[in-house]
Amino acid sequence: MRLTTKGRYAVTAMLDIALHCEQGPVSVQDIAGRQDISSSYLEQIVGRLKRLGLLTSYRGPGGGYQLGAAPEDISISAVVSAVGEGVDATRCGGRADCHEGHMCLTHNLWVDLSAEIDSFLQSISLASLVERQVQAQNRAGAKQIESKPGEEDPMRIAATLLLS
Repeated sequence: MRLTTKGRYAVTAMLDIALHCEQGPVSVQDIAGRQDISSSYLEQIVGRLKRLGLLTSYRGPGGGYQLGAAPEDISISAVVSAVGEGVDATRCGGRADCHEGHMCLTHNLWVDLSAEIDSFLQSISLASLVERQVQAQNRAGAKQIESKPGEEDPMRIAATLLLS
């Protein structure tokens, strides 16, 4: 049931491209550098995403990858599936033959869990992940503006002077 590195990296690459798409096509080397992923491994992953139309590639100087559809039209489930991953909680891979060639007692439970997980991943769009990331960056930036490491907080200094 575990999502492998390939699936995680596929989602990470798509999110990175979505976050940097305003600057034009995004190169695999740029993604690999920002996300600390092997560029040769990432190249294989984006190749699969491109073959299924989730990415478009551009050659030459300034080339790279852009999203093949609007971010709100790309589900995380589609990204994970595009690289040959899926979330299957059954031991038998859904074949219902895990108990000496027959369906085990808990088979339907694990099939239902797999369906719930896939439904959850289908409900999350790349656009919603972009929005979540931008909000997190804005919150982090606001905290840095309030008081930078090594600097005194001006509001605290003013409050201290007024109260003393």
